[in-house]
Amino acid sequence: QFVESGGGLVHAGGSLKLSCAASGSVFSIYPMGWYRQAPGKERELVAQILSSGSTGYADSVKGRFTISRDNAKNTLYLQMDSLKPEDTAIYYCKAAPILRDGTYYPASDWGQGTQVTVSS
Repeated sequence: QFVESGGGLVHAGGSLKLSCAASGSVFSIYPMGWYRQAPGKERELVAQILSSGSTGYADSVKGRFTISRDNAKNTLYLQMDSLKPEDTAIYYCKAAPILRDGTYYPASDWGQGTQVTVSS
């Protein structure tokens, strides 16, 4: 289970930091991602981080967003800087499925998400 928080209303050029709190004891092994869905658009992957700490970003947010994780706190973060109106969306975190040491760990369900609204 994951619970997203930290969204809000911000002016263009501002910053927000999203958090995703996980329950359970296997958070650290999961590849994690932040997704977003804007009104009338499909959900898209914004950023991802592996258990090793390797990260990847969509071109639209590269250089502005930073994904990180604190495995000791079972928490995933998304630092969003230089926000633009087109970043307005509901943001979700999700664990990708993984096979580790012969054990399959399924993907997490979608949570409620957190709304980010950027005004121009």
